[in-house]
Amino acid sequence: MPRREYTQYNIDMYIRITQRKNKDGSVTRYVQLAHNEWDPVARRSRARILFNFGREENVDREALKRLVGSITRFLGPDETLKAQAELEGKEALKFISSRPMGGAWILDGLWQEMGIKSTLERMLKDRKFQAPVERAIFALVANRALAPSSKLAVEEWVKDDVFISGLEEVPVQQLYRAMDFLLEAEESLQRDVFFSVADLLNLEVDLLYFDTTSTYFEIEEEDAEGLRRKGHSKDRRPDLPQVVIGLAVTREGIPVRCWVWPGNTTDMSVVEQVKQDLVGWRLGRVITVVDRGLASEDNLKYLQRTGGHYIAGEKLRTGKASVREALSRPGRFKAVRDNLEVKEIIVGDGEARVRYILVRNPEQAARDRAERERILSELRLALKRIGDLKGAPHTRACCQLIAHPTYGRYVKTDRLGQPKIDYAKVRAEEHLDGKYLLRTSDDTLSAEDVALGYKQLLEVEEAFRTLKHTLELRPIYHRLEDRIRSHILLCWLALLLIRVAELRTGQTWSRIRATMQRMHLGVFEGSVGRLVQRTETAPAQRQIFKALKVKEPPLLFSVVPARKR
Repeated sequence: MPRREYTQYNIDMYIRITQRKNKDGSVTRYVQLAHNEWDPVARRSRARILFNFGREENVDREALKRLVGSITRFLGPDETLKAQAELEGKEALKFISSRPMGGAWILDGLWQEMGIKSTLERMLKDRKFQAPVERAIFALVANRALAPSSKLAVEEWVKDDVFISGLEEVPVQQLYRAMDFLLEAEESLQRDVFFSVADLLNLEVDLLYFDTTSTYFEIEEEDAEGLRRKGHSKDRRPDLPQVVIGLAVTREGIPVRCWVWPGNTTDMSVVEQVKQDLVGWRLGRVITVVDRGLASEDNLKYLQRTGGHYIAGEKLRTGKASVREALSRPGRFKAVRDNLEVKEIIVGDGEARVRYILVRNPEQAARDRAERERILSELRLALKRIGDLKGAPHTRACCQLIAHPTYGRYVKTDRLGQPKIDYAKVRAEEHLDGKYLLRTSDDTLSAEDVALGYKQLLEVEEAFRTLKHTLELRPIYHRLEDRIRSHILLCWLALLLIRVAELRTGQTWSRIRATMQRMHLGVFEGSVGRLVQRTETAPAQRQIFKALKVKEPPLLFSVVPARKR
């Protein structure tokens, strides 16, 4: 086997004594572990305090010297925590264990900076919980972001697989109690977190994007009443009970509010509640951006109440008279940002006046053409195969082709009932390549702003993908309605933290997580004492700490010399 080589690090440490003069004239002396670092700005060496041992009279200085001598021989590289750091002689320190700590540390830094920790502690102030509820909630949120698992598995995860400041272990019963409290605090928490985050990040909340998704439960029977009901499944599982989840997201992709409804709730029925829930949220001139599924006339009228406005997608193939007129209007497209071209169209007069923006994406148009040519090529082969059939097989194949969700749109029958390609429909589809139609109630927005604003609705879709895949929203193991709601709140908080991390660093969460989880906290023990030390900060980790404005953890967490025998 090839010989494994390790880089040698030399960090010269020493025991340092500082003193403080008290008001009564007495002097108190403190013992510290320090080493010198070069300050390139001041162009001189400065002492860096690694650990404070406390008052001099309480410290065995000789034992400290032996321990520091042992530490100095290996402190530094990441390899120290991966290998058995056994040194020669009786004063060896042996590697005992290590746990990842970097991911949880940066999440905790954002958790505190955004005021989530202080908000929960304020709400808990008058409650007589003996358990660390705020820390338990954070552990559940960090677990969704770092290693999604069941609540039962979180107990073992906290104890053995992660370092969370202020939480060595947490029984699963305390986790469930923390979830119950989180649901009690839901309304105030979401409001307070929004104001804190909006001020901290200076969020632009004049455009608010809203959409819904669903997530299913792998059970056959739905609840007679409650959340788990069958409905229109956006996961293509109409056979299973589900819940409907709504998210409101800013143009920066920050989720500011979430909702949970029974699985049989329709998109059209939730707009009124969403707007009412956001009343008083200091959002200024809110222009709500909604997808085609939410753009009923009643919903759009409601969004205009109290001075509100909307940007809504219109379905191109509904046969609606105003849509047909908008699509048939001549005029040139104007190129704008993000590879988009726009054309403004006004249909009607007075109260019936509707402002449309027709948007075209040339790259998407090319993709649409290529996809249609592929479908038509397959359709021609299918028609040829049908022509070779006779009797019942021929009739059955014709019916299947006409009813096919993809091929059927390009098929019509002749006077004998035989299927053939509908070239008029092909030409009509060509006219729609790469296009989508928007309508807005706000005349002050430019056509470019309308198009780009709607394009940002993709941020909501990306948030849903993150919820379902990165945070593993499903499977949901809970049966009780309150626990289901609390589970989704935990996922929302985790999504909030990782979106802020992505926004500040310009990196994906998967990359941030992989980089930070390489920072470990290790435990070393030996005849000279016990040491808890983290790995050194790698350049990529230091860059993330700086971008997130999170202070690096201390190099040494605990230094305990052996007691005298």
